[in-house]
Amino acid sequence: MKLDQNTIAEQLRANLGLDAATSKIVVVGLGVTGISVARYFAGLGFDFVIADSREQPPSVTQLREELGNITVFSGEFDAALFSNATHLVVSPGIALDETAIAEAVRNGTQVIGDIDLFACSVAAPIVVITGSNGKSTVTTMLGEMANAAGIKAGVGGNLGVPALELVEQAAELYVLELSSFQLERTKVLNATAATVLNITADHLDRHADISDYAAQKQRIFAGDGVMVINADDPIVAAMQEGGRRTFTFSINKKADFWIGKDQDNEYLMYGEKPLLPLSELPLEGRHNAANALAALALGMAVGLDGQAMCKALKSFKGLAHRMQRVAEIRGVVWVNDSKATNIGACVAALQGYEQKVILIAGGDAKGADMNELVPVVRAKAKSVVLMGKDAGLIEQALNACVPVYKAATMQQAVNIAANIATAGESVLLSPACASLDQYKNYQDRGDKFTEAVLGLLDHDAPVEFPAAMAGL
Repeated sequence: MKLDQNTIAEQLRANLGLDAATSKIVVVGLGVTGISVARYFAGLGFDFVIADSREQPPSVTQLREELGNITVFSGEFDAALFSNATHLVVSPGIALDETAIAEAVRNGTQVIGDIDLFACSVAAPIVVITGSNGKSTVTTMLGEMANAAGIKAGVGGNLGVPALELVEQAAELYVLELSSFQLERTKVLNATAATVLNITADHLDRHADISDYAAQKQRIFAGDGVMVINADDPIVAAMQEGGRRTFTFSINKKADFWIGKDQDNEYLMYGEKPLLPLSELPLEGRHNAANALAALALGMAVGLDGQAMCKALKSFKGLAHRMQRVAEIRGVVWVNDSKATNIGACVAALQGYEQKVILIAGGDAKGADMNELVPVVRAKAKSVVLMGKDAGLIEQALNACVPVYKAATMQQAVNIAANIATAGESVLLSPACASLDQYKNYQDRGDKFTEAVLGLLDHDAPVEFPAAMAGL
Protein backbone atom coordinates (compact mmCIF):
# COMPACT_ATOMS: atom_id res chain seq x y z
CA MET A 1 0.00 0.00 0.00
CA LYS A 2 1.45 3.33 -1.11
CA LEU A 3 1.34 6.40 1.10
CA ASP A 4 -0.16 9.56 -0.41
CA GLN A 5 2.31 11.96 -2.04
CA ASN A 6 2.15 14.56 0.74
CA THR A 7 2.96 11.94 3.37
CA ILE A 8 5.81 10.55 1.25
CA ALA A 9 7.23 14.05 0.90
CA GLU A 10 7.04 14.53 4.68
CA GLN A 11 8.74 11.17 5.29
CA LEU A 12 11.53 11.96 2.83
CA ARG A 13 12.11 15.36 4.40
CA ALA A 14 12.05 14.11 7.98
CA ASN A 15 14.11 10.94 7.48
CA LEU A 16 16.47 11.74 4.61
CA GLY A 17 16.53 15.53 4.37
CA LEU A 18 15.10 15.39 0.85
CA ASP A 19 13.08 18.41 -0.25
CA ALA A 20 11.71 18.99 -3.75
CA ALA A 21 12.44 22.72 -3.53
CA THR A 22 16.00 22.66 -2.23
CA SER A 23 17.65 19.25 -2.70
CA LYS A 24 20.23 18.73 -5.43
CA ILE A 25 19.98 15.05 -6.32
CA VAL A 26 22.33 12.95 -8.44
CA VAL A 27 21.17 9.44 -9.30
CA VAL A 28 24.37 7.44 -9.70
CA GLY A 29 24.11 4.45 -12.03
CA LEU A 30 21.53 3.75 -14.71
CA GLY A 31 20.92 0.06 -14.28
CA VAL A 32 17.53 -1.32 -13.23
CA THR A 33 17.80 0.28 -9.78
CA GLY A 34 18.83 3.67 -11.14
CA ILE A 35 15.97 3.64 -13.64
CA SER A 36 13.50 2.86 -10.84
CA VAL A 37 14.92 5.76 -8.78
CA ALA A 38 14.59 8.15 -11.73
CA ARG A 39 10.96 7.14 -12.26
CA TYR A 40 10.28 7.52 -8.54
CA PHE A 41 11.65 11.08 -8.31
CA ALA A 42 9.96 12.11 -11.55
CA GLY A 43 6.63 10.87 -10.20
CA LEU A 44 7.08 12.97 -7.06
CA GLY A 45 8.10 16.09 -8.97
CA PHE A 46 11.71 16.14 -7.74
CA ASP A 47 14.45 17.56 -9.94
CA PHE A 48 17.48 15.32 -10.41
CA VAL A 49 20.32 14.51 -12.77
CA ILE A 50 21.81 11.11 -13.60
CA ALA A 51 25.47 10.08 -13.72
CA ASP A 52 26.65 6.82 -15.29
CA SER A 53 30.27 5.79 -15.82
CA ARG A 54 29.52 4.28 -19.21
CA GLU A 55 30.02 6.53 -22.23
CA GLN A 56 26.69 5.42 -23.71
CA PRO A 57 24.32 4.06 -21.05
CA PRO A 58 21.91 1.77 -22.92
CA SER A 59 18.70 2.98 -21.25
CA VAL A 60 19.03 6.75 -21.80
CA THR A 61 16.91 6.99 -24.96
CA GLN A 62 14.11 4.90 -23.49
CA LEU A 63 14.12 6.88 -20.23
CA ARG A 64 14.02 10.23 -22.04
CA GLU A 65 11.06 9.05 -24.11
CA GLU A 66 9.32 8.13 -20.86
CA LEU A 67 10.29 11.01 -18.56
CA GLY A 68 11.23 13.87 -20.87
CA ASN A 69 14.55 15.61 -21.38
CA ILE A 70 16.40 14.43 -18.29
CA THR A 71 20.05 15.41 -17.82
CA VAL A 72 22.54 12.53 -17.99
CA PHE A 73 26.28 12.86 -17.35
CA SER A 74 28.08 9.89 -18.90
CA GLY A 75 31.67 8.72 -18.68
CA GLU A 76 34.07 9.23 -15.81
CA PHE A 77 32.34 10.47 -12.66
CA ASP A 78 32.65 14.24 -12.06
CA ALA A 79 33.87 14.89 -8.51
CA ALA A 80 32.65 18.50 -8.62
CA LEU A 81 29.15 17.43 -9.69
CA PHE A 82 28.96 14.94 -6.83
CA SER A 83 30.35 17.34 -4.20
CA ASN A 84 27.87 20.05 -5.20
CA ALA A 85 24.96 17.66 -4.70
CA THR A 86 23.03 17.42 -1.44
CA HIS A 87 22.20 13.75 -2.07
CA LEU A 88 23.70 10.92 -4.11
CA VAL A 89 21.34 8.01 -4.69
CA VAL A 90 23.91 5.30 -5.45
CA SER A 91 22.93 2.06 -7.14
CA PRO A 92 24.09 -1.10 -5.32
CA GLY A 93 26.39 -2.11 -8.16
CA ILE A 94 28.60 0.92 -7.52
CA ALA A 95 31.10 0.85 -4.65
CA LEU A 96 30.90 3.68 -2.13
CA ASP A 97 34.70 3.98 -2.10
CA GLU A 98 34.66 5.28 -5.70
CA THR A 99 36.91 8.35 -5.58
CA ALA A 100 34.25 10.88 -6.61
CA ILE A 101 31.69 9.44 -4.18
CA ALA A 102 34.11 9.31 -1.25
CA GLU A 103 35.21 12.89 -1.89
CA ALA A 104 31.59 14.06 -2.01
CA VAL A 105 30.87 12.39 1.32
CA ARG A 106 33.86 14.17 2.86
CA ASN A 107 32.39 17.43 1.56
CA GLY A 108 29.05 16.78 3.26
CA THR A 109 27.00 15.13 0.51
CA GLN A 110 24.60 12.48 1.80
CA VAL A 111 24.56 9.02 0.22
CA ILE A 112 21.26 7.15 0.23
CA GLY A 113 19.86 4.06 -1.49
CA ASP A 114 16.63 2.96 -3.07
CA ILE A 115 15.58 0.89 -0.04
CA ASP A 116 15.30 3.93 2.22
CA LEU A 117 13.24 5.71 -0.45
CA PHE A 118 11.00 2.64 -0.54
CA ALA A 119 10.70 2.53 3.27
CA CYS A 120 9.50 6.15 3.26
CA SER A 121 6.82 5.43 0.67
CA VAL A 122 4.73 2.44 1.82
CA ALA A 123 2.42 1.67 4.71
CA ALA A 124 2.10 -2.12 4.47
CA PRO A 125 4.35 -4.46 6.53
CA ILE A 126 7.82 -5.12 5.05
CA VAL A 127 9.71 -8.41 5.42
CA VAL A 128 13.37 -8.30 4.42
CA ILE A 129 15.71 -11.22 3.74
CA THR A 130 19.46 -11.35 3.30
CA GLY A 131 22.29 -13.85 3.65
CA SER A 132 25.10 -15.27 1.59
CA ASN A 133 22.95 -18.11 0.26
CA GLY A 134 19.28 -19.01 -0.07
CA LYS A 135 17.83 -15.50 0.04
CA SER A 136 16.16 -15.69 -3.39
CA THR A 137 14.62 -19.05 -2.52
CA VAL A 138 13.29 -17.84 0.85
CA THR A 139 11.99 -14.59 -0.67
CA THR A 140 10.09 -16.49 -3.35
CA MET A 141 8.84 -19.09 -0.86
CA LEU A 142 7.44 -16.40 1.43
CA GLY A 143 5.77 -14.59 -1.46
CA GLU A 144 4.03 -17.80 -2.47
CA MET A 145 3.07 -18.49 1.15
CA ALA A 146 1.45 -15.05 1.38
CA ASN A 147 -0.48 -15.58 -1.84
CA ALA A 148 -1.64 -19.00 -0.61
CA ALA A 149 -2.90 -17.28 2.55
CA GLY A 150 -4.89 -14.77 0.51
CA ILE A 151 -2.48 -11.88 1.13
CA LYS A 152 -1.38 -9.85 -1.89
CA ALA A 153 2.41 -9.69 -1.70
CA GLY A 154 4.81 -7.43 -3.57
CA VAL A 155 8.02 -9.42 -4.04
CA GLY A 156 11.31 -8.02 -5.28
CA GLY A 157 14.33 -5.94 -4.26
CA ASN A 158 17.61 -7.60 -5.19
CA LEU A 159 15.49 -10.34 -6.78
CA GLY A 160 13.48 -9.50 -9.89
CA VAL A 161 11.49 -6.27 -9.56
CA PRO A 162 13.36 -3.30 -8.01
CA ALA A 163 11.85 -2.24 -4.68
CA LEU A 164 10.68 1.15 -5.95
CA GLU A 165 8.79 -0.52 -8.81
CA LEU A 166 6.69 -2.25 -6.12
CA VAL A 167 5.49 1.02 -4.57
CA GLU A 168 2.64 1.42 -7.04
CA GLN A 169 1.33 -2.08 -6.32
CA ALA A 170 -1.60 -2.29 -3.94
CA ALA A 171 0.30 -4.84 -1.84
CA GLU A 172 -0.75 -5.89 1.65
CA LEU A 173 2.75 -7.21 2.38
CA TYR A 174 6.15 -6.48 0.85
CA VAL A 175 8.82 -9.20 0.71
CA LEU A 176 12.27 -7.92 -0.24
CA GLU A 177 15.53 -9.71 -0.89
CA LEU A 178 18.38 -7.35 0.02
CA SER A 179 22.09 -7.55 -0.78
CA SER A 180 24.91 -6.30 1.42
CA PHE A 181 25.38 -3.46 -1.07
CA GLN A 182 21.79 -2.32 -0.62
CA LEU A 183 22.02 -2.65 3.15
CA GLU A 184 25.25 -0.65 3.51
CA ARG A 185 23.39 2.48 2.38
CA THR A 186 20.22 2.07 4.49
CA LYS A 187 19.49 4.35 7.43
CA VAL A 188 15.73 4.31 8.05
CA LEU A 189 14.66 0.75 7.22
CA ASN A 190 12.59 -0.72 10.07
CA ALA A 191 11.20 -4.01 8.80
CA THR A 192 8.28 -5.82 10.41
CA ALA A 193 10.38 -8.99 10.24
CA ALA A 194 13.91 -9.62 9.01
CA THR A 195 16.44 -12.41 8.69
CA VAL A 196 20.10 -13.01 7.92
CA LEU A 197 20.01 -16.59 6.67
CA ASN A 198 23.75 -17.28 6.88
CA ILE A 199 27.16 -15.68 6.52
CA THR A 200 29.93 -17.14 4.38
CA ALA A 201 32.77 -15.37 2.59
CA ASP A 202 31.37 -13.41 -0.36
CA HIS A 203 31.96 -10.10 -2.13
CA LEU A 204 35.33 -9.69 -0.44
CA ASP A 205 36.35 -7.69 -3.50
CA ARG A 206 33.95 -5.00 -2.24
CA HIS A 207 34.07 -5.51 1.54
CA ALA A 208 37.23 -5.16 3.64
CA ASP A 209 36.82 -8.61 5.23
CA ILE A 210 34.12 -11.02 6.38
CA SER A 211 33.53 -8.98 9.55
CA ASP A 212 32.72 -5.90 7.46
CA TYR A 213 30.52 -8.02 5.19
CA ALA A 214 28.62 -9.42 8.20
CA ALA A 215 28.26 -5.94 9.70
CA GLN A 216 26.55 -4.71 6.54
CA LYS A 217 24.22 -7.72 6.59
CA GLN A 218 23.39 -7.04 10.25
CA ARG A 219 21.96 -3.64 9.30
CA ILE A 220 18.85 -5.53 8.21
CA PHE A 221 17.94 -5.86 11.91
CA ALA A 222 17.83 -2.07 12.51
CA GLY A 223 14.60 -1.03 14.22
CA ASP A 224 12.29 -3.07 16.42
CA GLY A 225 10.80 -5.76 14.16
CA VAL A 226 10.91 -9.52 14.63
CA MET A 227 14.38 -11.04 14.24
CA VAL A 228 14.60 -14.47 12.55
CA ILE A 229 17.93 -16.02 13.50
CA ASN A 230 19.77 -19.05 12.08
CA ALA A 231 20.87 -20.85 15.24
CA ASP A 232 23.26 -23.02 13.18
CA ASP A 233 25.37 -20.08 12.03
CA PRO A 234 27.55 -18.66 14.84
CA ILE A 235 28.03 -15.29 13.12
CA VAL A 236 24.28 -14.86 12.68
CA ALA A 237 23.46 -16.21 16.14
CA ALA A 238 25.71 -13.52 17.62
CA MET A 239 23.48 -10.86 16.01
CA GLN A 240 20.57 -11.67 18.32
CA GLU A 241 19.51 -8.74 20.51
CA GLY A 242 17.96 -8.93 23.96
CA GLY A 243 14.50 -7.49 24.30
CA ARG A 244 13.55 -8.12 20.68
CA ARG A 245 10.91 -10.61 19.60
CA THR A 246 12.92 -13.41 17.99
CA PHE A 247 12.32 -16.69 16.18
CA THR A 248 15.22 -19.13 15.74
CA PHE A 249 15.53 -21.88 13.15
CA SER A 250 17.87 -24.87 12.91
CA ILE A 251 18.35 -28.10 10.99
CA ASN A 252 20.79 -29.46 13.58
CA LYS A 253 19.14 -28.86 16.97
CA LYS A 254 15.93 -27.87 18.65
CA ALA A 255 14.85 -24.29 17.99
CA ASP A 256 11.61 -22.38 17.48
CA PHE A 257 11.54 -23.82 13.95
CA TRP A 258 13.49 -27.05 13.54
CA ILE A 259 13.53 -30.62 12.20
CA GLY A 260 12.04 -33.17 14.55
CA LYS A 261 11.87 -36.93 14.16
CA ASP A 262 9.07 -39.38 14.90
CA GLN A 263 10.35 -42.94 14.51
CA ASP A 264 11.60 -43.00 10.90
CA ASN A 265 9.98 -39.76 9.70
CA GLU A 266 11.32 -36.21 9.90
CA TYR A 267 9.14 -33.13 10.14
CA LEU A 268 9.43 -29.38 9.85
CA MET A 269 8.45 -28.31 13.36
CA TYR A 270 7.25 -25.21 15.17
CA GLY A 271 8.08 -25.85 18.80
CA GLU A 272 6.49 -29.23 19.54
CA LYS A 273 4.04 -28.98 16.63
CA PRO A 274 4.77 -30.89 13.40
CA LEU A 275 4.03 -28.69 10.38
CA LEU A 276 5.04 -30.75 7.37
CA PRO A 277 6.80 -34.07 6.73
CA LEU A 278 10.24 -33.33 5.35
CA SER A 279 9.57 -35.88 2.60
CA GLU A 280 6.81 -33.61 1.26
CA LEU A 281 9.19 -30.72 0.67
CA PRO A 282 9.84 -30.99 -3.10
CA LEU A 283 13.41 -29.63 -2.99
CA GLU A 284 16.73 -31.45 -2.78
CA GLY A 285 19.16 -30.91 0.06
CA ARG A 286 18.89 -30.11 3.76
CA HIS A 287 19.90 -26.53 3.06
CA ASN A 288 16.50 -26.18 1.42
CA ALA A 289 14.90 -27.50 4.61
CA ALA A 290 16.66 -24.60 6.39
CA ASN A 291 15.25 -22.23 3.78
CA ALA A 292 11.76 -23.58 4.37
CA LEU A 293 12.11 -23.17 8.15
CA ALA A 294 13.25 -19.57 7.70
CA ALA A 295 10.29 -18.82 5.44
CA LEU A 296 7.89 -20.40 7.95
CA ALA A 297 9.37 -18.29 10.75
CA LEU A 298 9.05 -15.07 8.74
CA GLY A 299 5.51 -15.96 7.76
CA MET A 300 4.59 -16.67 11.37
CA ALA A 301 6.12 -13.33 12.38
CA VAL A 302 3.68 -11.46 10.13
CA GLY A 303 0.68 -13.65 10.94
CA LEU A 304 0.33 -15.86 7.86
CA ASP A 305 -1.85 -18.94 8.22
CA GLY A 306 0.20 -22.05 8.99
CA GLN A 307 -1.80 -24.42 6.81
CA ALA A 308 -1.58 -22.07 3.84
CA MET A 309 2.19 -21.77 4.29
CA CYS A 310 2.64 -25.54 4.33
CA LYS A 311 0.42 -25.90 1.26
CA ALA A 312 2.66 -23.41 -0.57
CA LEU A 313 5.77 -25.32 0.48
CA LYS A 314 4.39 -28.62 -0.80
CA SER A 315 3.88 -27.12 -4.27
CA PHE A 316 7.08 -25.04 -4.36
CA LYS A 317 9.14 -26.03 -7.41
CA GLY A 318 12.30 -24.09 -6.67
CA LEU A 319 13.99 -21.45 -8.79
CA ALA A 320 15.82 -21.67 -12.07
CA HIS A 321 19.60 -22.15 -11.73
CA ARG A 322 19.25 -23.17 -8.06
CA MET A 323 19.66 -26.94 -7.69
CA GLN A 324 17.59 -27.29 -10.85
CA ARG A 325 17.42 -30.80 -12.25
CA VAL A 326 18.14 -30.47 -15.98
CA ALA A 327 17.98 -34.08 -17.22
CA GLU A 328 18.79 -37.69 -16.54
CA ILE A 329 20.85 -39.08 -19.41
CA ARG A 330 22.02 -42.69 -19.47
CA GLY A 331 21.42 -42.90 -15.73
CA VAL A 332 23.38 -39.72 -14.90
CA VAL A 333 21.50 -36.84 -13.27
CA TRP A 334 22.59 -33.33 -14.33
CA VAL A 335 21.90 -30.46 -11.91
CA ASN A 336 22.17 -26.72 -12.62
CA ASP A 337 23.15 -24.71 -9.53
CA SER A 338 24.70 -21.78 -11.41
CA LYS A 339 23.35 -19.39 -8.77
CA ALA A 340 26.03 -20.77 -6.42
CA THR A 341 28.25 -17.73 -6.94
CA ASN A 342 30.18 -18.14 -3.68
CA ILE A 343 31.82 -20.87 -1.64
CA GLY A 344 29.03 -21.20 0.90
CA ALA A 345 26.43 -21.94 -1.76
CA CYS A 346 28.62 -24.61 -3.32
CA VAL A 347 29.32 -26.17 0.08
CA ALA A 348 25.60 -26.26 0.89
CA ALA A 349 24.82 -27.91 -2.46
CA LEU A 350 27.48 -30.59 -2.03
CA GLN A 351 26.45 -31.32 1.54
CA GLY A 352 22.95 -32.10 0.32
CA TYR A 353 24.20 -35.25 -1.46
CA GLU A 354 24.67 -38.62 0.19
CA GLN A 355 26.67 -40.08 -2.72
CA LYS A 356 29.72 -38.48 -4.33
CA VAL A 357 29.14 -36.22 -7.31
CA ILE A 358 31.13 -34.79 -10.22
CA LEU A 359 31.44 -31.07 -9.58
CA ILE A 360 31.80 -28.40 -12.27
CA ALA A 361 33.11 -25.21 -10.69
CA GLY A 362 35.10 -22.05 -11.33
CA GLY A 363 34.78 -18.46 -12.53
CA ASP A 364 35.64 -15.27 -10.67
CA ALA A 365 36.37 -16.10 -7.03
CA LYS A 366 35.92 -12.45 -5.95
CA GLY A 367 38.84 -12.65 -3.57
CA ALA A 368 37.46 -15.59 -1.57
CA ASP A 369 39.71 -18.18 0.10
CA MET A 370 39.21 -21.32 -1.96
CA ASN A 371 40.83 -23.47 0.72
CA GLU A 372 37.40 -23.45 2.39
CA LEU A 373 36.17 -25.76 -0.38
CA VAL A 374 38.68 -28.51 0.37
CA PRO A 375 36.93 -30.47 3.18
CA VAL A 376 33.57 -30.74 1.43
CA VAL A 377 35.10 -31.49 -1.97
CA ARG A 378 37.20 -34.26 -0.44
CA ALA A 379 34.09 -35.70 1.24
CA LYS A 380 31.50 -35.23 -1.50
CA ALA A 381 33.19 -35.01 -4.92
CA LYS A 382 34.33 -37.94 -7.05
CA SER A 383 36.17 -35.46 -9.28
CA VAL A 384 36.10 -31.77 -10.18
CA VAL A 385 36.01 -30.04 -13.56
CA LEU A 386 37.31 -26.47 -13.37
CA MET A 387 36.89 -23.55 -15.74
CA GLY A 388 37.09 -19.78 -15.79
CA LYS A 389 39.36 -17.03 -14.49
CA ASP A 390 40.26 -18.60 -11.13
CA ALA A 391 40.38 -22.29 -12.12
CA GLY A 392 44.09 -22.38 -11.30
CA LEU A 393 43.48 -20.83 -7.89
CA ILE A 394 40.92 -23.52 -7.05
CA GLU A 395 43.14 -26.30 -8.39
CA GLN A 396 45.97 -25.07 -6.20
CA ALA A 397 43.73 -25.03 -3.14
CA LEU A 398 42.40 -28.56 -3.79
CA ASN A 399 45.97 -29.82 -4.06
CA ALA A 400 44.95 -33.07 -5.79
CA CYS A 401 42.61 -34.14 -2.97
CA VAL A 402 40.41 -35.45 -5.83
CA PRO A 403 41.05 -35.78 -9.56
CA VAL A 404 40.86 -32.36 -11.25
CA TYR A 405 40.19 -31.63 -14.92
CA LYS A 406 40.27 -28.27 -16.69
CA ALA A 407 37.99 -26.98 -19.43
CA ALA A 408 38.09 -23.81 -21.51
CA THR A 409 34.34 -23.70 -22.18
CA MET A 410 31.12 -25.00 -20.68
CA GLN A 411 30.71 -27.39 -23.60
CA GLN A 412 34.12 -28.90 -22.83
CA ALA A 413 33.30 -29.10 -19.11
CA VAL A 414 30.08 -31.00 -19.83
CA ASN A 415 31.85 -33.32 -22.27
CA ILE A 416 34.54 -34.11 -19.69
CA ALA A 417 31.92 -34.78 -17.00
CA ALA A 418 29.97 -37.02 -19.39
CA ASN A 419 33.05 -39.20 -19.86
CA ILE A 420 33.74 -39.43 -16.14
CA ALA A 421 30.18 -40.07 -14.95
CA THR A 422 28.59 -43.50 -14.71
CA ALA A 423 24.97 -44.47 -14.24
CA GLY A 424 23.65 -43.66 -10.78
CA GLU A 425 25.88 -40.61 -10.35
CA SER A 426 25.13 -36.89 -10.54
CA VAL A 427 26.95 -34.04 -12.26
CA LEU A 428 26.54 -30.77 -10.39
CA LEU A 429 27.28 -27.31 -11.79
CA SER A 430 27.86 -25.35 -8.58
CA PRO A 431 30.63 -22.89 -9.47
CA ALA A 432 31.44 -21.28 -6.08
CA CYS A 433 32.37 -18.23 -8.17
CA ALA A 434 30.81 -15.32 -9.99
CA SER A 435 30.15 -15.68 -13.72
CA LEU A 436 31.12 -12.36 -15.28
CA ASP A 437 34.58 -13.51 -16.37
CA GLN A 438 32.95 -15.62 -19.12
CA TYR A 439 29.20 -14.96 -19.12
CA LYS A 440 26.64 -12.14 -18.98
CA ASN A 441 25.45 -13.37 -15.58
CA TYR A 442 24.84 -16.59 -13.66
CA GLN A 443 21.62 -17.17 -15.64
CA ASP A 444 23.57 -17.13 -18.91
CA ARG A 445 26.09 -19.55 -17.40
CA GLY A 446 23.29 -21.89 -16.32
CA ASP A 447 21.64 -21.68 -19.73
CA LYS A 448 24.90 -22.61 -21.44
CA PHE A 449 25.20 -25.61 -19.09
CA THR A 450 21.63 -26.69 -19.83
CA GLU A 451 22.19 -26.31 -23.57
CA ALA A 452 25.36 -28.42 -23.43
CA VAL A 453 23.71 -31.10 -21.29
CA LEU A 454 20.67 -31.39 -23.55
CA GLY A 455 23.06 -31.64 -26.49
CA LEU A 456 24.25 -34.95 -25.04
CA LEU A 457 20.88 -36.40 -25.98
CA ASP A 458 22.00 -36.21 -29.60
CA HIS A 459 24.84 -38.63 -28.93
CA ASP A 460 24.59 -42.37 -28.44
CA ALA A 461 27.72 -42.32 -26.28
CA PRO A 462 29.59 -39.72 -24.24
CA VAL A 463 31.61 -37.26 -26.31
CA GLU A 464 35.35 -37.84 -26.23
CA PHE A 465 37.53 -34.99 -24.99
CA PRO A 466 41.20 -34.39 -25.75
CA ALA A 467 43.60 -35.92 -23.23
CA ALA A 468 45.32 -32.52 -23.00
CA MET A 469 42.20 -31.11 -21.36
CA ALA A 470 42.67 -33.24 -18.26
CA GLY A 471 45.18 -32.82 -15.51
CA LEU A 472 45.54 -34.56 -12.18
